[in-house]
Amino acid sequence: MKLAIVGCGVVGSSWALVFARAGHEVAIYDRSLEAAEAAVAFVASEDASYAGRCRIAADLADVLAGADYVQESAPERLPIKQALYREMDALLSADTIVGSSTSGFPASSFTAELANAERCLVAHPINPPHLIPLVELVPAPATATTTVSFVHGLMCEIGQSPIQLTREINGFVVNRLQSAVLGEAFRLVEDGVCTPAEVDAAMADGLGLRWCFMGPFATIDLNAANGVAQYCENLGPMYYGLAKEQADPREWGPALIAGIEACMREAVPAQALTERRRWRDRFLRRIVEAKRAIGRELGRG
Repeated sequence: MKLAIVGCGVVGSSWALVFARAGHEVAIYDRSLEAAEAAVAFVASEDASYAGRCRIAADLADVLAGADYVQESAPERLPIKQALYREMDALLSADTIVGSSTSGFPASSFTAELANAERCLVAHPINPPHLIPLVELVPAPATATTTVSFVHGLMCEIGQSPIQLTREINGFVVNRLQSAVLGEAFRLVEDGVCTPAEVDAAMADGLGLRWCFMGPFATIDLNAANGVAQYCENLGPMYYGLAKEQADPREWGPALIAGIEACMREAVPAQALTERRRWRDRFLRRIVEAKRAIGRELGRG
């Protein structure tokens, strides 16, 4: 299968590694040759043999020629995506499928008027996709069911973990969940309940330990003797009361942001952020490897 990358920033480069690592030929294109070269170098940094499966395309027509699937990872600005998709629409073969890495735009906002709209959808990764396997598949109203099925199968084949939404929704699933957590995290700090470090500890040393391998529904199903229905009977009223308190959307104001920024920079100085990201990626890799090893040992349950 021939796969293509259009747009070679952080996400596009990571996708190139995912595809090459899975054994596929990967054509890579970015309007900046330096960006495309950097993507190949990133793949090579993982394993030189993977880079041998990558080819830098001369132009957009070249990268799309013969491609079975295209992962678009252009900058997250709607006019750029709209112009790019119009240009690609005239070049795509009748069988090529295109997934967008967009983290917020519905596919209909840049594919609605295309001849190939039925073969386009959102395939939103969690950054970086070469370490975090989840991919959100979000069809537009015009997306064919066969398109979704193809991309779902491809993502499983290359080692990703796809979830399939039934329709377009603002923020998709992951960002909506993250939005709820972040909104409450900022409120707790703004209201003086606890510090940013304590909020992070509550997640990293508490909820996150379970959620990294079970998820919220599976978690509460095991937190009552007879399962989720009993949990909801026991604690549903409490959570309803909390939800009414939390129905208080607030902007993240300058003073609040400045205070949190000061706390974060005290913990990790600005000049150390690049190394901290490397630390995060090493940690993520070990967690994913451990989850897979434990899953093989214990089964998925």
